[in-house]
Amino acid sequence: MKKLVIGLMAAIVGIAAFSCEPNNPYDFGPQYDFEGNMETDSLKIAAYLDTAQIDSLYRIHDPSGTVIIVQEEGNASRPNYGNVIYTNYVGKLMEDGTVFDTNIESEAIENDLHEEGDEYGPYDFQLVAPGQQSEVILGWQYGFSHLRSGSKAVLVIPSPLAYQDQEKGLIPANSILIYNVEFLGMD
Repeated sequence: MKKLVIGLMAAIVGIAAFSCEPNNPYDFGPQYDFEGNMETDSLKIAAYLDTAQIDSLYRIHDPSGTVIIVQEEGNASRPNYGNVIYTNYVGKLMEDGTVFDTNIESEAIENDLHEEGDEYGPYDFQLVAPGQQSEVILGWQYGFSHLRSGSKAVLVIPSPLAYQDQEKGLIPANSILIYNVEFLGMD
């Protein structure tokens, strides 16, 4: 019994000492402020949409915060979870219009993104249900779920539904992204 009490006391002292350690492996530092960044981005997006000259048939303000500006309505159905979507796209920063990615060779060349050996053509990804692991940013999942196959649209994606506070190539942390997309089809 005495060994048990001494062992428990040693464990408690060890845990207390370790939790005060400045290099505590359980201290993950400041957490990403999803709601705060969403609120900030929604104000920036609203100001952008007030002045942006974007032709559209209509706009959808998804509850997620993604804005879908439909420019051409497709004639086919909307995708379901599990469908593979095929698209052409040009991605740019809302802040200054810098193009950071595309799957269209002429756009890549025009914006100095083309490198020898790059392959171009329709990009495909699977539309997944909320909460499932996705190969694309969440803003694409929300945006494409509202589009009909054959549509052309602009997706305005707040940073919490994109790369959050991480830098990705030409994309600075906390960037609002704009994608011009052409929904080519789906399986």
